[in-house]
Amino acid sequence: MRVSTEFEPYRGELVAYCYRMLGSVHEAEDVVQETMLRAWRSRDRYDSTRASVRTWLYRIATNACLTALEGRARRALPSGLGQPSDDTGAELRPALDIPWLQPYPDTRFEITTDLRLALVAAMQVLPARQRAVLILREVLEFSAAEVARQLETTVPAVNSALQRARAALTGLPAPERISEPDDPRVREVIHRYAQAFEAADVPALVRLVTADAIMEMPPVPLWYRGSADYGRFMERVYAMRGTDWRMRHLTANGQPALAAYASVPSGGHEFHSLQVFTVIDGLVAVNVVFTDPALAKLFEIPEHLPG
Repeated sequence: MRVSTEFEPYRGELVAYCYRMLGSVHEAEDVVQETMLRAWRSRDRYDSTRASVRTWLYRIATNACLTALEGRARRALPSGLGQPSDDTGAELRPALDIPWLQPYPDTRFEITTDLRLALVAAMQVLPARQRAVLILREVLEFSAAEVARQLETTVPAVNSALQRARAALTGLPAPERISEPDDPRVREVIHRYAQAFEAADVPALVRLVTADAIMEMPPVPLWYRGSADYGRFMERVYAMRGTDWRMRHLTANGQPALAAYASVPSGGHEFHSLQVFTVIDGLVAVNVVFTDPALAKLFEIPEHLPG
């Protein structure tokens, strides 16, 4: 059996792992391709008595991620860079010099445990080796001994790094409070949100969000907290881009999402943003509005809808 065929079944989960490490789907794909090439070139040195193929591939991928992260600024969301704005009329100027966190296209790659945006963003704050330990131990469930071998360190060092990483991530909503996208109540909330958005019904949108709801819009570095500012900003959106919108349902990072299309003078609607929702207790608690036009290609959705 060809060794490359033996590697290929792990590509999807390796992309998910490298995405958690790097915060970028494109960089994750590049690192996984590099991992596959390194594995192919060193296949004669692979010792199946010391590690499984999967463990060996993760060791190569981890080292490639750590190299890629050397001297690089972390990827972030606006809420991780400063305090919320209280000016819903502020200039919406993209900060293209900031390496923003990318959303993860569920339908293109394997979905593994917990790819929530908030968790991936929080992981970016951790030192790279702590990040690797946390993902390998808590998400992928490698043993401390396996992780120690992958990182060429000791089991006590792995356990210490894991404790520090856990402590740094305290304060995130517990996973059990966050509803899954296939939960019927979540589908209903997002369906009603899409209807209200297409109807430009701001009061209806506000009724669907929590009192302290967060809206952020990378690559614009602003973000807002609270249903009142949420509503005021949505009124501004409709004043700027009109009230003729179309919405498409999808998922990203294992969370419910909507692709928003704004009408254009030439006819039809063009892709405007990808909105990724965190739903807690039947209401939208966070809406991350990604306004990068390249996301249509990444998520394999139309850039333009005909009239």
